[in-house]
Amino acid sequence: METTPTKGGQHIEQLLQQLPPDSERYKVLISAKQFKSSWVELGESLTRVANTGQFHDWGYTTFEDYCTREIRIRRQTADKLLLAFRFLEREEPGVLERRDERPLPDFRSVDLLRQAREEQAFSPDDYSELRRTVIEEDRSHPTAARQYREMLQEYQPDRRGERRCQGALSAARRLSNALAELDAVPPDLERAVQELVGYLEGRLEEEKSPRD
Repeated sequence: METTPTKGGQHIEQLLQQLPPDSERYKVLISAKQFKSSWVELGESLTRVANTGQFHDWGYTTFEDYCTREIRIRRQTADKLLLAFRFLEREEPGVLERRDERPLPDFRSVDLLRQAREEQAFSPDDYSELRRTVIEEDRSHPTAARQYREMLQEYQPDRRGERRCQGALSAARRLSNALAELDAVPPDLERAVQELVGYLEGRLEEEKSPRD
């Protein structure tokens, strides 16, 4: 069954008809058209475009303008594509070499792996475990994202108390608001709930305070 082209796809098709097939601009658009099935080619093409500034020659003032108006992807997506491709190029060149033999991991999962290495300073064991999920086992992005979040929590133990306190405070505030709408609620009960809200607000501020 044929699928109806999206507006973005129609836009790219129209541009392709106006460009010579051997031009760099044409090649990037082809990569964008095939983005869902092979993101690496688009990441590689966008890396060249960003590094050389060719988007200026094509009438765009910024790389972001080029991505959103011509390629039809958000700048955040373009940034992830660039970072993921550069990470594979630097850290996992073997993955790029196998692109014709087996599917490559989701670029979002590769970006999580990059964050684990470059931004979050995961332990070697945790990084290896996440790498096995993303690179070796080709697990789905939701699986990799869940594993990343669980590991990240282990590196932010102080935030657990903050999150739990925030949840309790939200529940206490909802209870206080609900009691205010009821008739004949004993005043001492209302005061108790208000005191609980105040206590939790104080606890939350303590949890947010920097620790030595």
